[in-house]
Amino acid sequence: MQTFRANGKLLITGEYAVLDGALALAVPTQKGQSLTVQSEPHHTRRIEWKSLRSDDSLWFEAHFDKNFTVLYTSDNQIADTLRKVLSAAVLLNPDFLSGSEYYEVTTHLEFDEKYGLGTSSTLIHNIAGWARVNPYELLQMTFTGSGYDIACANADSSIFYRLQGGEPRVEPSFFSPHFQNRLHFVYLNKKQNSREGITRYKAVKKDKTDYLREISELSRAAASAQTLNTFEVVLNEHEDLTSKLLDIPRVCEQFPDYPGAVKSLGAWGGDFILACGDDAPDYFKQKGFPVIINWGDMVLE
Repeated sequence: MQTFRANGKLLITGEYAVLDGALALAVPTQKGQSLTVQSEPHHTRRIEWKSLRSDDSLWFEAHFDKNFTVLYTSDNQIADTLRKVLSAAVLLNPDFLSGSEYYEVTTHLEFDEKYGLGTSSTLIHNIAGWARVNPYELLQMTFTGSGYDIACANADSSIFYRLQGGEPRVEPSFFSPHFQNRLHFVYLNKKQNSREGITRYKAVKKDKTDYLREISELSRAAASAQTLNTFEVVLNEHEDLTSKLLDIPRVCEQFPDYPGAVKSLGAWGGDFILACGDDAPDYFKQKGFPVIINWGDMVLE
């Protein structure tokens, strides 16, 4: 039996801009996803795949033959995506799944699949480990993206991430704020499609040179902030810059009476936001957002 595991992810700064080489601040989450493979000799290759939720309930199942043809599935769209990922892994490593074996594969999410904490990136990382291929290459052949989420998958703590000449560059950021008990992740009750946000960003035809430089500077400033007030100033400036570039409202405009800084994380419009201040738990529960997770309970450090 083989077992692989990857951390989830959250992008604190650098959303969208990281695609064009800006420096981003990202954190791995304590919860992630595992992949377990059991195999035995068989007259022909066959894969039976099960994906479990955090409560161990089944949320996806598929059976594939030796050509990755779907024999059975509970979800055709997910099965087709998985087929493409496995096929891409074989292209990267022709020895992967080259034998005549029966494979029983089980993935187990540790977080709610709606949360946007990296269901896809943890899967890519784990399949890459199983196939012994480069996870960044596998990502680009399938889901695409900057790759920061792949970097978080095996990070031990917060990181700086950027693309240089199209190649991923990762360095530790040492961001572990002493005011972290005043930082809260709030789920907006909406799963956001990251690809839609990326498409909108790429459609912007403005010169982004200054924007990318400023976002990089803000990523460094966020990681070095010594006080919550300084951190909030950085977050607000980041939101202002991105809002102006994309011509869409900042998330704080949904909560005009909240006294602290509120920042989108990743694709704007859904998943988690970061809310600063002691009032966050009570305030957002009253607004109908019951999933509020403190920094220390979310981030791997």
